[in-house]
Formats: sequence, structure tokens, C-alpha cells
Amino acid sequence: MNEMAMVTGRDLLLVSDTDGVRRIELANPPANALSLAMIAALQAAFDAARDDAGVRVIVLAAAPGKVFCAGHDLKEMTAHRKDADRGRAFYETTMKECATLMQTIVRHPKPVIAEVDGVASAAGCQLVASCDLAIASDRASFATPGVNIGLFCSTPMVALSRNLSRKHAMEMLLTGEMIDAAQARDFGLVNRVVPPEYLNQIVGKYTQTIASKSPLTLKVGKEAFYEQAEMSLSHAYDYASRVMVENMLSRDAEEGIGAFIEKRDPNWTGE
Repeated sequence: MNEMAMVTGRDLLLVSDTDGVRRIELANPPANALSLAMIAALQAAFDAARDDAGVRVIVLAAAPGKVFCAGHDLKEMTAHRKDADRGRAFYETTMKECATLMQTIVRHPKPVIAEVDGVASAAGCQLVASCDLAIASDRASFATPGVNIGLFCSTPMVALSRNLSRKHAMEMLLTGEMIDAAQARDFGLVNRVVPPEYLNQIVGKYTQTIASKSPLTLKVGKEAFYEQAEMSLSHAYDYASRVMVENMLSRDAEEGIGAFIEKRDPNWTGE
């Protein structure tokens, strides 16, 4: 078993590796807010995981506490109203960097699983929606409450509208009300809801299963999934067919099919 642990991003994150699984924990309680520094720390952590061949799967979680992520740091943003431009430059930078982070997660070559055991609101909810899978404890809750303070959750809306039905997304965005984990599962925001004491175990089963697959196949499949989702039906089939052909010609596909026929375990090379 290969294990490592480190603190990074000015002590904002805890990062650890175990058997091909990189665990990135937000560790700036009580809110784990997406300050500009937190966004930068997360961006650096995901970039590092992308370039590490030993990482097969990423788990995004939070250190124990009542909040997974409360969204942007409103105190930080309010402080910049004293700037000469009333904070415009800072707000533009914050939104740009946050959007880059969310797209990094979606376009990341490694599958990303959100492990949620607390409140995920506003950009924190956006963070969950941007991950490929999300497993929540039954005490987790979710909201896009910007409308309550005169600030519509427009950027979280991008991630929500690509995961939930339009009416479910608009229900969250227009009411700003908190939904529980069961509703989040029904809405399509999370995959499973489990008791808190089993959360880490269930996430572990997912990571073990996914980490056992060909890293090349996971990369190809994840990229293709999000690319085709933005296409028309005919273009999606044309694109996916080309991807399938290239995938079929890969060494890992040759090995995997051969192992299946020969009734043995495959030996992935990532090629």
C-alpha cells in the first residue's frame, strides 16, 4: 500500500494518496469557503493530480465538520467593495478562476468523486455538481441560496443545469431553499445517499472499482462523455464512433479483450 499525506495551499487543503486514489480535503473550517486562495489551492491540487501517473481516481471531500463548502467567501468579496472600482476587478478574477477550476474538474483525465458529509451551498454546490460522481451522507444538504441575498447563483447554475432537469435546477435557483440528501439524489445531484458511518467505505468501493480499470480507457471515456453531451444526436454518434475506433486500436483495449477471452486478469499499461 502506497500512502502519503501532505498539507498544501497555505494549510487550506489536506491531500493524501492511497493505492492510486488521491484524496483532496477542504480544510479551512468552519465554512471551507472558496476564497481566491482556496480556489488557487484546489486548482494546483487538481493540476498536480493530472500530471501524476500514479493517481487513478480523485476524491474531493472536506475535513470533518458541518460544512462541505459554503461557496464563495462573502466577507472577502465584501471587503473589496472599498476598492476604487467597487470590487469589479476582484470579482472578475474570482469568477474567472472559479470557472477555470470547475472546468478543470470536468475535463480532468481522472474520474473525480465528491464525498459530501455536510452543507454544500452556492459555489460549494457547484463544486459537487462539477464532479463526475457524488456520494452523500444522509445528513448532507444542498442549496443555491444566492437569490436570498440579492445575488442569483448564475455560475452554479451552469453546473446544475447540466446535471439536473431544468425544473429541478430552477427550483433550487429560484427558491434558494436547502434540500436534503434524499432530494438531491432524486434531483440527480448525487448518486447515492448513505449513513455517515458508511460514507468513506462506500466511496472506497467506488474508487477501488474505478481504479482497477484501464487509465487510458477512463480518460478517453470521460472526455468523450462530456464532449458528446454538448452535440446534436447525429454529431454525437459520429464523434463517439471515431472515439470508439481509436479506443479499439489502443493497447489496453487489445489487452482487455484478450484477457476477457482468455479468462484472466488484464494487465493495463495505459497505452
